[in-house]
Amino acid sequence: MPFLQVHILEGRDEALRARLIEALTNTVCDVLGSPKEAVRIVIDEVPKENWGIGGQSAKALGR
Repeated sequence: MPFLQVHILEGRDEALRARLIEALTNTVCDVLGSPKEAVRIVIDEVPKENWGIGGQSAKALGR
């Protein structure tokens, strides 16, 4: 059973996250030959102040 964990910055809407889940599932099925029912995906949304880029938070960088 393939399990994917994705970390992204907070702020993307539900429809966009659903598209990501669908696209990742399809890719896993195409590459590994897994049935869709076996693919598990977890999206962890990280607050911008908890995501560091080059020594600063994403929030401080305006991301």
